[in-house]
Amino acid sequence: MLKTVLADFQIIFERDPAARSWLEVILCYPGLHALLLHRLANKLYKSGLPLIPRVISQIARFFTGIEIHPGASIGKGVFIDHGTGVVVGETAIVGNYSLIYQGVTLGGTGKESGKRHPSLGENVVVGAGAKVLGNINISENVRIGAGSVVLRDVPSDCTVVGIPGRIVYRAGSKVEPLDHAKLPDSEAQVIRMLLDRIENLETQLKTLQQIDQSTEEKKATMKSSYPEQLQLEASCSLENKEIEEFLGGAGI
Repeated sequence: MLKTVLADFQIIFERDPAARSWLEVILCYPGLHALLLHRLANKLYKSGLPLIPRVISQIARFFTGIEIHPGASIGKGVFIDHGTGVVVGETAIVGNYSLIYQGVTLGGTGKESGKRHPSLGENVVVGAGAKVLGNINISENVRIGAGSVVLRDVPSDCTVVGIPGRIVYRAGSKVEPLDHAKLPDSEAQVIRMLLDRIENLETQLKTLQQIDQSTEEKKATMKSSYPEQLQLEASCSLENKEIEEFLGGAGI
């Protein structure tokens, strides 16, 4: 227990450049306060003590703005940065050295019983306002972009963004916790593809309008432009596939 508390305390200095002294951290970091009270409530909850763990949870919520159910399992070295609006459900699991920003919800999707909240592996980063819902597994070294909604399992070493969440980056390198804002914009990429497609269609239309009405000239023009049409069709096919994957939420 003491080692876990020390890990919670030390990780703040590693991940928050604004932390300047141990006294400042003890007095001014609601994420640390919420975790300390949760660890006490969790111990009482596991011992079968009724009501009191929930009362401790509500006291922590009142003073910190962070609501963690006493039944949730939280590993060591977890950092809840700022933390206002964070909600962690009863059966949620948060792995060691995970980083959670303000407004995050680790919640359920219905009234089912049993395991109904997400499980986060080690070194997971959940950006501000992200929602991770249901009995799903978020593996190690995953980054979830701010404002994302994740409803499916995510494999290790991935970056997930969007609503619903989609995998946009996959690599074997370790995730840098403080780079959670450096995320690709999948929506902008798809919009750019659609605009390019419109421009290609306009170009084809202008080309057809410029073709002479003569049948022979039409045939000659179509023959000369045939390789270019094949290349354009192949490009459009690739774009269509990526757009369909985006709209279908493929990847996770």
